[in-house]
Amino acid sequence: MGSPPHPGHQPARHLGIVAVSPEGSSLFYREFFRRAEARQRAGGAGFTVPRLTLHNEPFAAYLTAVDAGDWQTVGQLLAESAKRLLGAGADLLVVPDNLMQFGVQLAEGKNTGQVPWLKMTDAVADAVIADGRTAVGIIGTRLVMEGSTYQTLLGIKGVKVIAPTSDDAQMIDDIIFDELVHGIVNPASRTKWQAAIDRLTARGAQGVILAATEAPLLLSAADTPLPIYDSIALLADSCVKRCTAGAP
Repeated sequence: MGSPPHPGHQPARHLGIVAVSPEGSSLFYREFFRRAEARQRAGGAGFTVPRLTLHNEPFAAYLTAVDAGDWQTVGQLLAESAKRLLGAGADLLVVPDNLMQFGVQLAEGKNTGQVPWLKMTDAVADAVIADGRTAVGIIGTRLVMEGSTYQTLLGIKGVKVIAPTSDDAQMIDDIIFDELVHGIVNPASRTKWQAAIDRLTARGAQGVILAATEAPLLLSAADTPLPIYDSIALLADSCVKRCTAGAP
């Protein structure tokens, strides 16, 4: 439990996690508390570790809707979890899932907009811009790599997002859905991803966005010479800062 708030300090916020992928949501939960506890050690007695509540609708329901291109259902699933989290007292919401960022705006329009949604794409884009990158590669599901999840936001800021070739994109997508979402970590798959990143480097990538929520299970900064923008870690850091604004 956190220490009592010091007089004059704002209490920590209550973050609601709209969970989608079990593996990705678990990674986010761990990274969030690692960072919150680090700030508590630095802040001393005046710091309160944020409250966090998680709710999920069935992962299979999300996958079925995405396969059918039914983003209205995705938005409804996200909104159902959001309403449960609001009822539990959450005053900030987050979806730690790259693919489902497509549905966040739809969920915001379903009577959940009275509290802020902290967006994964914003956290990643801020880090890329802060580092002065002009071109970055991307590793994620095929829809994320070849869609507009990061491309539009970074493009208007002058950053080119380089997607893998079609063959590499299919290989990466297969590894995510056949292995990582089930918690399977295969060293041979890591080698394949490293080779794909080498090919992105040859095409001008100055860093690579890990835009698959489960990607940190397979790849870390030590596995590639390119700077890594880990969407889960960056989102967790952004959420802790937002939740503890006003703390020492």
